Amino acid sequence: MPETSSTPTSLPSLAAQAQRLIELGVHELSGIPADELRAFAEEAGGDDSDTLLAVHPDRAPASALAPLLRRDDKPGFVVVDMPDVDRFAPVDTLALPDAPLYVVTGLDRGDHMSNWSPDEALPALTKEDRTPLLLSEGIHWVLQQPAILERNRCFMTIGSRLRKENGALDTRTPAIWISNGTGRDGRERRNAPKVGWCWWGNRHTWLGFASATGRRP
Repeated sequence: MPETSSTPTSLPSLAAQAQRLIELGVHELSGIPADELRAFAEEAGGDDSDTLLAVHPDRAPASALAPLLRRDDKPGFVVVDMPDVDRFAPVDTLALPDAPLYVVTGLDRGDHMSNWSPDEALPALTKEDRTPLLLSEGIHWVLQQPAILERNRCFMTIGSRLRKENGALDTRTPAIWISNGTGRDGRERRNAPKVGWCWWGNRHTWLGFASATGRRP
């Protein structure tokens, strides 16, 4: 198996990330005071270039975060056929910190898994002791480091899945990429950041699988 690819991960310090979320109003939509957000970033410490500050998806769901994304001055959006985006929750095997704020470490975009299906990528990530990103974490990553979203170098976030009423997993898997402005996206959304989905068994040459080494509160 190829080694984990080199991706542009140079994230700002946690303090700078906290300030960025405050400027975007994430503290207000999540009900977390700005001072609490800054204090968490200071306590978490470190200026590791691959450590991401994340708000728990129960506090800041994907539907609220996606419009905050920007590319070419165009806001992000969720595809129209994903009205249930906020029902995509952490997979059963993923241990998410029971806290409103946490950090995600060792980020990688997973370029080396481009043209793999989610069904192929998940066991490979597990074997590498890596954890797939949640959709909300992927959005946080692009909010803090917009350059991580490149044409032909976008990514899936298979840590989030939707379990149906009958107990089976929905075969849609969320991803973040760049709109071509075609179809129901609309021409005005060309080059905008896009939250959408792909089938569990499909491969896409332009989608990797975002993952991390772990999470901590």
